[in-house]
Amino acid sequence: MATRLGLSLPQNRQYDLGRDVPDVARFAEETGYESLWVYERALFPEPATQGLYGIEGLPWPDAYRGVADPLVTLTLAAAATERARLGTSVLVAPLHVPFQLAKSLATLDAASGGRVVAGFGTGWSLDEYAAASVRPFEERGQVLDELIEVCRAVWGPDPVSYEGRLTKIASAVVGPKPARPIPILLAASSPKARRRLVDHADGWMPVGMGAETIAAQWRELQDLAAERGRTEPIRTVLRVNPEYTAGTYDGADRRPFQGSVDQIVEDLVTHAQIGLEEILLDLQGTVRDAQELKDVAAQVYEKARAAGV
Repeated sequence: MATRLGLSLPQNRQYDLGRDVPDVARFAEETGYESLWVYERALFPEPATQGLYGIEGLPWPDAYRGVADPLVTLTLAAAATERARLGTSVLVAPLHVPFQLAKSLATLDAASGGRVVAGFGTGWSLDEYAAASVRPFEERGQVLDELIEVCRAVWGPDPVSYEGRLTKIASAVVGPKPARPIPILLAASSPKARRRLVDHADGWMPVGMGAETIAAQWRELQDLAAERGRTEPIRTVLRVNPEYTAGTYDGADRRPFQGSVDQIVEDLVTHAQIGLEEILLDLQGTVRDAQELKDVAAQVYEKARAAGV
């Protein structure tokens, strides 16, 4: 079976959101992409007090200036499409009030006919946590645990009731309900996060960092699932962030998914052999505008399918 392919929607500041998001969403669905994705970056600190990913001295990419709200972006895409799944890769879940996020996702799923995929992560930006003022950064894991439980409760049958550290829902009717159970996927890069995934989530959303690394992590996750007695299959969506160049990248330091369309497709072939269900491509950061985004996405899709992906 061919690997499913998804495409990230244009959220960065070079795009006209009201025009480009529906346009790219319709184009992607017509081309054959089976899912549309958004990511979350709440702010761009200036001057930066913390390096990218919390790594001292690593600068934030300029693309993070002015990233559109993920759920608003998905709503624009939902209204312009009929079949493509609508995913978050990822929402920094602890930046959100659990009950409100659960209700927003349920509403979007009901409105779109059951197409939402909820990808959650804990993030790394201290500035974003301070601005969101939900809970301190140090409590991010606990907040994510509760948020998952709140989502399951709110999306489940009425009356809904829940008693947690942040959220207290007395017996209540909460609607609308999702059109079908919304899958929860986690980025889960640490051992503790992987245990959370195996015990409480539906799937895994790793970031492409080389086929051998991803394959090894996938084996470890499957072993952990067996060790902890999980019987349900783990859904898998690999996120890749191609660094597209118009010509072939000839440097010996080439990273996975860096270079021309043909080089990106070569890496797609290698990663597809791991056996993950779906690969989503975020091409928006290294193209000039929506037209180039569509052109490159069309070439990648056509060549990937021709190569057996």
